[in-house]
Amino acid sequence: MTLRAALATVVAAVALGAGALTPARAERLIVSVSNHRVTVTPNYSGEELVLFGSVERDDKTPARTGNYDLVVTVSGPRADLVTRRKERRFGIWINTDSRQFLQVPAYLAVFANRPIDAIAPPDLARRQQLGLNNVLLTQRVGTDYADVVATDPFRSAFVRLRTEHGLYREATSAVTFLTPTLFRTGIPLPAEVPIGTYDIEIKLFADGALVAKSETAFDIVKVGFEQFIANAARNHGFIYGVLTAAMALMTGWMASVVFRRD
Repeated sequence: MTLRAALATVVAAVALGAGALTPARAERLIVSVSNHRVTVTPNYSGEELVLFGSVERDDKTPARTGNYDLVVTVSGPRADLVTRRKERRFGIWINTDSRQFLQVPAYLAVFANRPIDAIAPPDLARRQQLGLNNVLLTQRVGTDYADVVATDPFRSAFVRLRTEHGLYREATSAVTFLTPTLFRTGIPLPAEVPIGTYDIEIKLFADGALVAKSETAFDIVKVGFEQFIANAARNHGFIYGVLTAAMALMTGWMASVVFRRD
């Protein structure tokens, strides 16, 4: 057998092996969001976006006998955040301990069509970070960096406080399948929503297995005078500081003139 013939035989064997490993079923997600750019004005009081999409199969993919499940995870801009523990001592509340969360989402929302534990087994849910209890929230613990169990008091308090402000949420009946392949869900944005880019990850499950996923995003931006102030503070910090100090002095002088007693 010549070298060329041997190579051809190897290539053919690899191709047959790859074909044997190719899934018999193939789905893909087509998704979009109702607004890819949310503008924040001085009278902004919150908004709700709508994510909608469909499951598409190729011509060779037979229809599944069971229903699909969908998990949507929306994560906002990342930042270092701190949770503090307060204790009452000598009649006053003081900070006694703290925990820093490193580059965690300032906004985090998980939406599904039914409970997470009914969609995927626990090990798969942890690997895919499905639900607030499974999302990675890295902390600085002494000199180490780690994510702890969901019942850790600092982690629980952090998630609870963010949830009370509408910045963290989990809703396991928020995704609606309009047909076996068409779906939608709402994405509520509170009034104090952070400015930045928000990533949306959509994962499709069938019979407890991940079969497809897709991603999209939207931006939240300030407009008007607030955007001008934010840009000035970020891009021209020294000039912004000088003008702010001068304005404070001018305001104080004007107040002294108005309320001067003769």
